[in-house]
Amino acid sequence: MKRMVLLAGLAFALLTATAQDSPYIVKTKGVKKTVKKAKEDAAALEDENEATDFMGRNFRFYSMCDWKEGMRFMVIPEKYDLLVTTFRDATNDKGVNNGMLRHKIMIYKGHEDMPNGRVHINFLCEDENRDYYYELPNGTFDEYCYGKMGVPTLAYLGDVDKARELLVGKTLLTRTQNFRVDTEYDGDGYRDVTIDKNKVVEVRAIGVGTRSFPVKIVVEDENGEQFYQNVAMSKTNCGMRDDELALDDNERFLFKNSFEFTDDNMAVSADVRDYLNATVHTKVATSMSSKGSGKVRDIRVPRFTGFVIDEIKPMKNNYFTLTLRETESRRIYYKDVYFNQVNEGEDSATVKEDFFGYLFAMGEGEARSTSKETRAAIREGRVIRGMTKDEVEMAVGEASRKIESDDHLHVWLYARSNGVVLDVIFNEQGTVMEAKARLGDVNEDLPAAQKKKTIKKGAKKNTTPVDTTPKETTKKKVQKKNVGGIWGGTMETGSPIEE
Repeated sequence: MKRMVLLAGLAFALLTATAQDSPYIVKTKGVKKTVKKAKEDAAALEDENEATDFMGRNFRFYSMCDWKEGMRFMVIPEKYDLLVTTFRDATNDKGVNNGMLRHKIMIYKGHEDMPNGRVHINFLCEDENRDYYYELPNGTFDEYCYGKMGVPTLAYLGDVDKARELLVGKTLLTRTQNFRVDTEYDGDGYRDVTIDKNKVVEVRAIGVGTRSFPVKIVVEDENGEQFYQNVAMSKTNCGMRDDELALDDNERFLFKNSFEFTDDNMAVSADVRDYLNATVHTKVATSMSSKGSGKVRDIRVPRFTGFVIDEIKPMKNNYFTLTLRETESRRIYYKDVYFNQVNEGEDSATVKEDFFGYLFAMGEGEARSTSKETRAAIREGRVIRGMTKDEVEMAVGEASRKIESDDHLHVWLYARSNGVVLDVIFNEQGTVMEAKARLGDVNEDLPAAQKKKTIKKGAKKNTTPVDTTPKETTKKKVQKKNVGGIWGGTMETGSPIEE
């Protein structure tokens, strides 16, 4: 046991030794070139990967079955690699400590079936001009190569080289707030930093990160501050399954979740970008798209619902897709809007409801007299006793039919599915006395029992009954298309961002 501890200590000391003068080892500026004894908790696991069109075009995934001789990798041991050996010296078959090979470049030379039935994955160490091999733990090469395990400790340099060619000097937008800054020049120490989302940054350097997330992207903001993210590009030899890469802890290390190209998105003007991360609330009820249970649905969002604008994506015809995070539930919604009062090529009357200024106001919209209980009912689409007429419209929309009696009582009728009608009865003060569902037709008179009940509740003591013959007081309801069971909804009201 003591021997293993000593070996681990030696390996860890080797890991923190002075880094080689390699163009693949890059640091954020400001880190001091001093030798520190690494803490026991240094070297956290890193994460990430995935693709957009840019990724698919430029970063192809290579399973081990597709590896070609000459592919280059760098040995990047993790903390748990220090107690085991990955490679053996081909000249004497002795295992070599991973710390001794840290930052060495290995060139793939193919695989070899050995007489004893084992399989060797052969490499030439570029730095030493020495041959090494990794022995498969079990099975044949064909059985092993289609899996995700790959060769431990190796970070694929093909992704690093390609990213350096395509990204250095480019301008990007940050898509997460979580980044890192180096704290050790000769080691892997770092500290977490919080950066504003959608900040414009320039790629200053690209080097090697970790095996799982091999591309280290160092960026600089307009104030000269540098920070970095380790990301996976092609997933080649990353050693992680797709479901592991999709874990919450790993999500931000996917390139698309850390950075975004500005070439296309600079169509978002500076004025529009000012709304990023702003808190707004709906001034009117509107339909938005949201994801739930793996499906995209249209949801009718009531007035005074607060949101934070997490993202603005440009579309065609001067429209933008807003990614909105509801302030209370944290649920994500999508809404397509335009920001200019006059949207060219469109009839302003037909697109009014898509105008940002018509839909939203700044702030969370809490400065209103509606009670907390009533606001909850509004957001759930329910009518409760004591609601005002305005609050009822916030909750369930415009009535299909409104009836007023001579004793100044009002009944609003709402057509629901399967022949159900919701009767909302207001008292003389204009607040809800009762809301009751029944089978029937909104165009029929109120049932006699309901009419009698209404008269009784509205009658005053020592007065004679009055004529309660109903009369129409509102214009005919405007018919809107019913899509997905949501009145007035349409799947064009929001375009979820592709993942």
